[in-house]
Amino acid sequence: MPSQSVSTPRADILVIDDTPENLNLLSAMLTEQGYKVRSVTKGSTGLRGATAAPPDLILLDINMPEMNGYEVCEHLKANERTREIPVIFISALGDVLDKVRGFAVGGVDYVTKPFQVEEVLARIENHLTIRRLQKQLQTQNEQLQQEIRSRQLAEERFAKAFRSSPNPIAIATLEEGRFIDVNPSFLRFCGYSLEEVIGHTATELDLPSASQTLAYTIQKFQEMGSLHNQEVEFCTKTGELKTILLSIEFIDLANVQCTLLIANDITERKRLENEFISLVSHELRTPLTSIMGALDILGAGKLGTMSEQAQKVLSIATSNTERLIRLVNDILDLERMKSSKIVMHKVKCNAADILVQATEAMQAMADNAQVQLVVNPLNVELWADSDRLLQTLTNLISNAIKFSETGDTVWIGAEVIEDKENFLSASSCASNRLLITVRDQGRGIPEDKLQTIFERFQQVDASDSRKKGGTGLGLAICRNIVQQHNGRIWAESTLGEGSTFYVLLPLASS
Repeated sequence: MPSQSVSTPRADILVIDDTPENLNLLSAMLTEQGYKVRSVTKGSTGLRGATAAPPDLILLDINMPEMNGYEVCEHLKANERTREIPVIFISALGDVLDKVRGFAVGGVDYVTKPFQVEEVLARIENHLTIRRLQKQLQTQNEQLQQEIRSRQLAEERFAKAFRSSPNPIAIATLEEGRFIDVNPSFLRFCGYSLEEVIGHTATELDLPSASQTLAYTIQKFQEMGSLHNQEVEFCTKTGELKTILLSIEFIDLANVQCTLLIANDITERKRLENEFISLVSHELRTPLTSIMGALDILGAGKLGTMSEQAQKVLSIATSNTERLIRLVNDILDLERMKSSKIVMHKVKCNAADILVQATEAMQAMADNAQVQLVVNPLNVELWADSDRLLQTLTNLISNAIKFSETGDTVWIGAEVIEDKENFLSASSCASNRLLITVRDQGRGIPEDKLQTIFERFQQVDASDSRKKGGTGLGLAICRNIVQQHNGRIWAESTLGEGSTFYVLLPLASS
């Protein structure tokens, strides 16, 4: 106990009693138990002391001159500063009515003199514990109220931004993808009413123009935890095709996992961009044809013999002109595909034949680069445009060769797999698909580039177009071809070890 008296007191107790003997007894008893004790003999003095420095608990006698204990307690409870201090009456008055009055004026307990020391200590400790718990609860309640106010403020701000945002915004359940709220901009964007949207999925409303593209977008979002500015095409209620940049984030609404979808309508921007690219590409074709013809005449020596240095300059000019022609042709090809001006002529064809043809077409390039091609064809039927699939595979094999080192191997293979994720069909049941792979041992692709490489003019390294002779459009064309076959294309890679490109296609129905 002595060690407690010199350490932090267990509590601060104010004793108000006009009898010095009682004060001394209570003071000695409490001090021995480690409490800090203040003793006064008058009620008015006790009130001033309690107001100036509120104690943790007050022991109060009733029969006192000038101001009795009941009046002191009433004053304490009327003062906001001292209202919550627990008051224990200690009095020789043992009548029931006296006790009732003590509780009526705000006392928490009543001890009759003569008292037992153990009883008084037990009651003091009990009410101090209750007071501590009350303070903790009060603090927690204040914190909770502050959190509630902060959350309400945040929700009000979010609701205001949600409703007034010019961007289409929707909230959907994560599990089923059903809309639970959309903003006015979303309704104007898609052409549906609020009643038509709430409770339905995007697929039920026929919003996605290609269901497998949306499914793939959702899959990537679930893998990465968020998604930013993914280009997706949507159809409005009237059938108008629009292009958006879709961003998705996880949110929690009343313990329900949801997704926040924010769209940026870039339809007009894409239209202007496509028109500009198409116009420029067409305007470039005519002068490029003339330039190439003139270079061919010079190279054939029809205008005289050139020096060795002049032939080198001519070779450089010819090489770069051919590269520029390839770029223009790729741009026109891609734009015609995106505007549906190129129709896929689908027939039953053999996957093995296409893989072999693609490998044979790229064999000369592989021999020059001293890269080995290994093909494992598979005899299965596809419903496809064989020329366009051949274009896709030669592009993928060409890239694999370009980014391989001397002595490396490129593997081309195919297998039939069960499409459990069902990206290629609106049906909920799994089905068999053909998975074609092109794997190399090259430098690999960084994780953050695996999606962007399928966009136009996107390459892993900006210098690749100069060093490798690429246009930055090959993979964008491949993706468009595959999507028009109701398929999916993606890549996986490990830096320093190589990359694998996957093409997933539906099999021909029997």
